[in-house]
Amino acid sequence: MEQQIPLSHEASAGDTNKQTTTTLPHEVVQCLENARFLHLATCLDNVPHVSLMNYTYLAESPFSTSPIIIMTTNPASKKINNLVANPNVSLLGSPTALPPAAASPTAPPTPTSSLASLLLNLNSSAMSSISATINGSARLAERASEEERFYREQHLENNTFDGGDPFAASSEPAVPAPSAVQGDVRVVVVDIKDVRISDWKGGVRDWVLVKEEPLVNGER
Repeated sequence: MEQQIPLSHEASAGDTNKQTTTTLPHEVVQCLENARFLHLATCLDNVPHVSLMNYTYLAESPFSTSPIIIMTTNPASKKINNLVANPNVSLLGSPTALPPAAASPTAPPTPTSSLASLLLNLNSSAMSSISATINGSARLAERASEEERFYREQHLENNTFDGGDPFAASSEPAVPAPSAVQGDVRVVVVDIKDVRISDWKGGVRDWVLVKEEPLVNGER
């Protein structure tokens, strides 16, 4: 039987099925690990601006124990002006059904067994049916700092593909990545505050990221 997409999602003006968590939901992590790009939304003086960005997701780093998203941009870009004045940003990610070898430069080869292929296709289908809206606070890493150097290296490594553009139909070079870490760029660090998962059936779930409470006498 054919299934039709809903014409509207469930009411989501407030918190919808809200939960708190100390770690990002598994679906969001998978989305961030498999999406090729994120849409970055900034706003200044009630005028929104959206950019398509390369990005790097880090669950933790030497400079943060919380999950963050790294991006780079021209220091004279509109998004820089917006986030400096208003650090509140939103990111939208929706994973593309790519085999792991195309989605990540360090991923293992695609399984060849029929069962493994079936599971991979099922997982890709499930993942491509959701989207994740991520809200957070953006800041610029201090120029020439160890933090900036570390994040630049991580971002460049994560966005270097031996096979070129995974979407290209031939070996012809694609348009250069807009946020390739070359020349005079600024590193943008987004500290994740909350996420919203939307599925193709219209379901919406909200998650708020909270810091894990320290242990006191072995208990929280």
